[in-house]
Amino acid sequence: MNTRYYFVVPIALGLIVGMVLVFNGNYKNDILLTESKLINDGSPILGNPSAPITILEWGDYQCTFCYRFHETTLETIKEEFIETGKVKLIFKDFPLNGPDSVLAAEASFCANDQGKYWDFHNIVYQNWAGEQTGWITRESLDGFASAIGLDVLEFNNCIDAHKYSDKINQLYDFGKEIGIDATPSFLVFNGEKIIKIRGNQPLDVFLKTIEEL
Repeated sequence: MNTRYYFVVPIALGLIVGMVLVFNGNYKNDILLTESKLINDGSPILGNPSAPITILEWGDYQCTFCYRFHETTLETIKEEFIETGKVKLIFKDFPLNGPDSVLAAEASFCANDQGKYWDFHNIVYQNWAGEQTGWITRESLDGFASAIGLDVLEFNNCIDAHKYSDKINQLYDFGKEIGIDATPSFLVFNGEKIIKIRGNQPLDVFLKTIEEL
């Protein structure tokens, strides 16, 4: 009985917080959320671009629960759903933890200029060392860039120019506009509805949501 109760309550919370959001209707502040509007300006797609279900993750590279999701739940989702073509994943930056999170977010798109967004994204989380502890620095980011084979000079020129500063600010503003207020937060959707999951919920919450869609 206790196990069943634990299973049901997080799912109920996830669905109640997000409700069911129809693409033909409005989400918040009269914004029409089409699939392209949700996906545009995010990370490269992880998985088959034609996958029928999309997970849009809003995250912060310093966020404790983002790290935990990346190291646990995401691995199962990748194996069972992304690698089998059922689900695709997009990451959008929602840097809540100050300038270091913004710096890491900018750096991820500088890595993307060299075709290694997900390599960089993953190595940052693999070296996670807490919230606002000073582990994200230009030196540490250079180390990550070098480890995944980036041209570090090109990478640094991109960061120095703040090439993606406006992009990160716009992602953050868009997230706030549609009701994102914590990391990680997820919008899981198909062509008909969106379900919002707030926080690093148990794997069963994601499995139930994917099944429903």
